[in-house]
Amino acid sequence: MRTQIEIIRKARSFVLGMVNDMSDDQLNKIPPGYKNNIIWNMGHLIASQQDVCYIRSNVSIVVDEGYIKLFKSDTKPQGIISSDAIDTIKKLLLPTIDRLESDYKQHMLTSFKPFKTRYGVSLQTIDDAINYLVFHEGIHVGYIMALKKIV
Repeated sequence: MRTQIEIIRKARSFVLGMVNDMSDDQLNKIPPGYKNNIIWNMGHLIASQQDVCYIRSNVSIVVDEGYIKLFKSDTKPQGIISSDAIDTIKKLLLPTIDRLESDYKQHMLTSFKPFKTRYGVSLQTIDDAINYLVFHEGIHVGYIMALKKIV
């Protein structure tokens, strides 16, 4: 799992570098034809990882529950995300992966409740979940890249 977690970490570092010079307005902009924005996608990475790895393992999440409600699948931005909230999302991207790595190594996520993703992927174990996150992060990095070109 070390490789998969490192891939996720690199993807998130790439995103942080990509948005570093963007304004709050750009991060919040929803272009015509899109349902969300860059900062929603960034928050969604955190919320999805917490849901798939922690909630499904019956372990307390390591971020505020509000992130799950605001950024879970099938949601969309509910207004402008403030500068402070944007800074918090940026600050959570890497530590949540560091924590996942630590909790995984300490076997804290072994009570995984199997489920099928919206993409039809059946996840039976925490290892399956982390492997799936690599795919999921890639999708949203692609969305962020596309959105950045437009805004």
